[in-house]
Amino acid sequence: MVVAATSYCFPDLLKIKKVRDLCAMKVRPAVIRESLEAMQRQAAGMENPLVDAGASSTSRHRVAFRHEGRLLEPIAGQFVMDFSSREKVVTSTPIPDSPPQTNEAAVWFARGVALEEDPATQTAAMAAYQKVLEFDPAHAAAHINLGTLHYNRQDFTLAEKHYRAALESDPRYALAYFDLGNVLDETGRVQEAIRTYKMAIQLAPTYADAHYNLALAYEKTREPRKALKHWQAYTKLDTTGPWSTHARNQIQRILQADTLKLVHSRKN
Repeated sequence: MVVAATSYCFPDLLKIKKVRDLCAMKVRPAVIRESLEAMQRQAAGMENPLVDAGASSTSRHRVAFRHEGRLLEPIAGQFVMDFSSREKVVTSTPIPDSPPQTNEAAVWFARGVALEEDPATQTAAMAAYQKVLEFDPAHAAAHINLGTLHYNRQDFTLAEKHYRAALESDPRYALAYFDLGNVLDETGRVQEAIRTYKMAIQLAPTYADAHYNLALAYEKTREPRKALKHWQAYTKLDTTGPWSTHARNQIQRILQADTLKLVHSRKN
């Protein structure tokens, strides 16, 4: 998580604080580490979940990360309900209105992540991410987070703008391809979305959500056999939960349809 060193940069200090807060919530260090590794698999392209996504302790003393506007418990691969703001891992010390001049982009990014935890302060989070981009226009993670806030408001034009900006900053950012694919799918550009999801999978073959959404896109284009491959890939990466159940049902439906076609063709 954080390598021992004689000095630390601001993002390292932020990670250390979040680990400390999670331990205070009786989350075992081994669970924190496992959750971080699972989150990196679930959201390929997110290198530092403790910094790039808000973290919370669940009732089972596991870690949930905010992903696409919802809390995801990556070990179980399931989204969880966010009932209490008391469980959110945010500093109890008010964040200053005027960040220090040094490392300002990192300070504003941390502020945006903290504000994004609460739906009531997401407008302020957007303003914080805009400040990040003033200091560092190529800050890919800020573009991603700002794009997702616009996406959740169904402002797909601005969401697409920021996802594409993230890819300009980092062409190997699998998460940016996935998020851009979602915008393209939502706006009816399904074939382009398919190409974009495939790029995410090419960069991160174990990106479960990309396999799932690519399978859905193939269903929309009436290509069930192509969808089948990605439903099967998804069930290998996510073995439990409602999305895994849906994927298994789709696999069964496609295989049954193929069997019926085969039987029909033999009769003829």
